[in-house]
This record gives sequence, C-alpha cells and structure tokens, in this order.
Amino acid sequence: MDWQAARVSLLLAVLTAVLLLPAGIALARWLAFSGWRGKPLAEACLMLPLLLPPTVVGFYLLIALGQGSPLGAWLAGRLNLRLVFSFEGLLLASVLINLPFMVQPIQRAFAAIPLSLREAAWVSGLSPWRTFMRIELPLAWPGLLGGVALTAAHTLGEFGVVLMVGGSIPGETRTLSIAIYDRVQAFDTAAAHVMALVLVASSVVAVALVFTADRRRPLQER
Repeated sequence: MDWQAARVSLLLAVLTAVLLLPAGIALARWLAFSGWRGKPLAEACLMLPLLLPPTVVGFYLLIALGQGSPLGAWLAGRLNLRLVFSFEGLLLASVLINLPFMVQPIQRAFAAIPLSLREAAWVSGLSPWRTFMRIELPLAWPGLLGGVALTAAHTLGEFGVVLMVGGSIPGETRTLSIAIYDRVQAFDTAAAHVMALVLVASSVVAVALVFTADRRRPLQER
C-alpha cells in the first residue's frame, strides 16, 4: 500500500468536495428553478467532463494552465504560482472535472421540491433566503449527500486528468490511481490489488450512500 499516494488522494478528495459544495449548490439551484432559454446549453457544457475522454480534458487544462499560456505565465510571474505538475493545479483540475458529479444530484433534489411549497413559504412571510435555508436546503439534503459522495469517489479514482496535469510526483501529485498504474508497470500486482480494492470499496460506499439518501427522501419529493 502506497500511504503517500493514499494521503494525497484523500486530501484531494476532501478539498475538492469542500470547494465544490457551495458552488454546486448555487449552480444546481439555478439550473433547477431557472427558466432561461439558454439553460439547455449550460447543462450541455456541464456534461462535457462526463462525455469527453479524460486525456482530452487533461490536455486542454495542461495547455490552459501551463507557463506557455497567458494565464500560466501571469500566475508564475505575478504570484509565483505554478499550476502544472503541482498539487494546486491538480486541485483546480479536480474541481473543474468533478463539477457535474456535484451539481447533478443536487439539481435533481432541488427540482423535486414542489413549487407550491416554496410559494406557501413566501406567502407566510419568509424571504427567499430564509425559504432557501429553512425549506429548500433541508429537503435537498439527499442530493447534497449524493453530490459529495460521488465527487469524493470520482476524485479518488480519477486517472487521466491527474496524470496529464499533475504527473506522478511522490507525496505531491501521485494519487492512488497513478500508484496502481506504476505498480502494474513494475509487475507488482499484489500491491496493485490492495490499492484497487480500496478504490472499489470507496465507490461502493459512495453509491450506497446515494441510494440510501434517496430512499429516505420524503414521499412528496419523489
């Protein structure tokens, strides 16, 4: 077991979920309730990380964040920040590619809230913010749990984007998925089996959490 890689993977998963949760809630709520005509296009763009090969996403992130790009050069020159082959760049890439995993379960949870319930809260004198905090958010908690679980599990298992943007720097960007690949390349299948089982178990737990939360939703939300 590569404990350094496990630590990097766990830290990356936790930070990705924490950073994405507020943005995911805001975007999911807007997508659930908005009547904007361009919403299908926004939802299609949100789906791109799920449809494109991870190496394609990683390649364009590498181009966009590298020091040869205007953004990469500005960050390196002004802030002394290198986003390619660093944990910070890996975290940014992880946040971007995991956006649909966070948003979609939360969006479905918000969309399941009856409009009549929100209108009743407004008629009762609740402001939009208090309606969100006291009515919408408590009813949408299964979606929040599902989004966090799926984001964390996908982050732990991501390979293509991690390799393209972060490389395989021990203790900094080498995750469990990269460590498994390295162990297979070295014909150390026993170590690869152990780490692979960890990722399989995390995926099973994440999916179980999603289905358990969905079954506990109030009947009026279904």
